[in-house]
Amino acid sequence: WLKPTPQSSREPLTPEGLATERFHPFAAMNPSAPRRQWRRRSASGLLATSAVAVAAALGLVACGLRASGFAASPAVRAPPTAVSGEIGAAKLAGGASDPLVLAAGRAPTFGRDIIAEARALVARRALNVDLTGKVAFIAGVADTSGYGWAIARELANAGATIVIGTWPPVLKIFQAGLKKKATDEARKLDDGSLMEISKIYPLDAMYDVMDDVPDDVKTNKRYAGVGPFTIQEIVDQVKQDFGKVDILVHSLANGPEVTKPLLETSRNGYLAASSASAYSLVSMVSRFAPLMPPGGSVVSLSYIASERVIPGYGGGMSSAKAQLESDTRTLAWEAGRKYGIRVNTISAGPLKSRAASAIGNEGGKTFIERAIDYSVNNAPLSLPLYAENVGTTALCLLTDLMSGVTGMTLYVDMGLHAMGTAMDSPAYEGLEKPVQTPEGR
Repeated sequence: WLKPTPQSSREPLTPEGLATERFHPFAAMNPSAPRRQWRRRSASGLLATSAVAVAAALGLVACGLRASGFAASPAVRAPPTAVSGEIGAAKLAGGASDPLVLAAGRAPTFGRDIIAEARALVARRALNVDLTGKVAFIAGVADTSGYGWAIARELANAGATIVIGTWPPVLKIFQAGLKKKATDEARKLDDGSLMEISKIYPLDAMYDVMDDVPDDVKTNKRYAGVGPFTIQEIVDQVKQDFGKVDILVHSLANGPEVTKPLLETSRNGYLAASSASAYSLVSMVSRFAPLMPPGGSVVSLSYIASERVIPGYGGGMSSAKAQLESDTRTLAWEAGRKYGIRVNTISAGPLKSRAASAIGNEGGKTFIERAIDYSVNNAPLSLPLYAENVGTTALCLLTDLMSGVTGMTLYVDMGLHAMGTAMDSPAYEGLEKPVQTPEGR
């Protein structure tokens, strides 16, 4: 369907020449290729060429970009049209519509420019994630300051139905807080609307079924009136209310003896940390998976203490995180084969959330404040980590943008995990201090 112009008739390419003769798109990608002009034999033929070029450009798109590209603008709910700008449906001099010009949204210059613009347009389109009709269950959200909330917000930006599981003792406080005007900013989505939470369930992931719950918890006044709260009971309610779960987020961690060194941690404290922070993922995946259609995805949150010594992060919590990451790989295999779902975890850097701020307060600083200072001073990117950094990464992992990724621990910590030495150590005194990462990059 494409016929090369005879060798003897080659002339320098001009914008006017594009009206009747054009570069082959792939020749335009390679400046060193012979300048072969092609005559269009039919509009459908050129359309096919354009489609191939655009498909090739699509393969160049990486998904680790900011979430605003995925769902930040109105593009989430109304993807941009192929024709944009003042020219709109641009016409070539000969009067026929040119698909590449339409994709670029303006009159052509040279073949290479057209391909570059087509690539850029495809990149923008590829980052539009539409999760309309998808149900996302996020376990472990109790305020608007943590990673779980940030993940929920990014999923809501993309149109997902948001369902949350909250620890029963703080359920009423969380629900009351969401009704206050002060939380409107945290609930605001990129299109200006407020994030809607379809339902909040009480969830204590320490217990699979009601028979597991000890009497002192059943009679505890903080659990009074909340209704069913074990994992299986919540799974049953979600099935009744929504029929399915497409996305499952495990944002749970608790260690009653987290401030104690491992040498001083009791067996009960160690096992409680493991149960709440690691086995809860196993239980949730095994029980929610039957509700998840093939292609569903699970993400949990880990910490570098799973593989490095982090003084102050005790009580068996480092062991629980190591279990979580190991279980992620095994669950990826088992749930992938049995249900067709993916399971990944994010090893997130330190964040001053409300829960993390409650750990330790020696020497005038909490554990998390020291962890943040250490990260900023020693990570390859000497910048503070924000909840949205983890939220956008989770969005990637939880959607088809990373449909081939499972069983992975993905670090989102400004690169701190890669370091083998502390640059603020006294061992480096007398040497020139490393440059700091420029802001805004």
